Amino acid sequence: MSNPDTEIPIPDGVEVEYDIVYGTGGGRDLQADLFRPVDDSTGRGGLVFVHGGGWTGGTRRQFWRHAARMASLGFVGLCVEHRLSGEATFPAAVEDVNCAVRYMRSQARELRVDPDRLGSVGGSSGGHLAAMLATTDAADGMEGDGGFSEFDSRVNASVCFNPVLDLRAMLSQTGMSEDGPIPRFIGGMPETHPEQYDSVSPFNHVDDKTAPTLMLHGTADTTVPIDQSETFLKRLEEVGVWGELAAYAGAKHGFFNGDPWFAPTLARMEEFLERMI
Repeated sequence: MSNPDTEIPIPDGVEVEYDIVYGTGGGRDLQADLFRPVDDSTGRGGLVFVHGGGWTGGTRRQFWRHAARMASLGFVGLCVEHRLSGEATFPAAVEDVNCAVRYMRSQARELRVDPDRLGSVGGSSGGHLAAMLATTDAADGMEGDGGFSEFDSRVNASVCFNPVLDLRAMLSQTGMSEDGPIPRFIGGMPETHPEQYDSVSPFNHVDDKTAPTLMLHGTADTTVPIDQSETFLKRLEEVGVWGELAAYAGAKHGFFNGDPWFAPTLARMEEFLERMI
């Protein structure tokens, strides 16, 4: 991977380490890019950033700008890769991002991070994985063996951009075929993999332990309709968990990475994370 310094402007007071190894998955190293403040402050918040791409593609560069900005505000950001569906089906990607959170907790002293101030951020399929970090833990049986098993994988807050939150409903609503991204991620259709479809959806894991969650969604999103976030918000409210939905009129899928939406959605994310962790 190329040096992030040549791809995005790095704010003063922020340093970047790229291609670090945060764990293993399927017998290979898993890599991430680390953004952190250069000062010697302690008790920082930490964030795991998960890229989108339908679980079939994407790059951890997607959240470099977000991670750089949050590092300038005192957070440590880890932009992670995970195994894609062409390499391994569910729960591989969930196992990998769980490992990323455990890695950050294991490195809390070195990174000067407070292990009780960790958040997840993701977009689209990455929003799904970020929400899984907010709704599940070791008791759900998706930790994998990537490393640092003595640490907890649940985050303390989550930010999800146009996330997929109920995969069974999403598949039914969009009429995806057997070679679509969701069946490829799961390894089949609901008729042949019913337990996996139930386990893979953050909606089904919501309880009173779920971390506070902010969803940012465009009203014109036809790839992941906004009712995914609306229904999830209602479920959070039912169990008494703090949830917020920022709806952006006329915005389509992936809106948060381009103008005119990048700056206001970044600001909304900042405000939420500074308040919650």
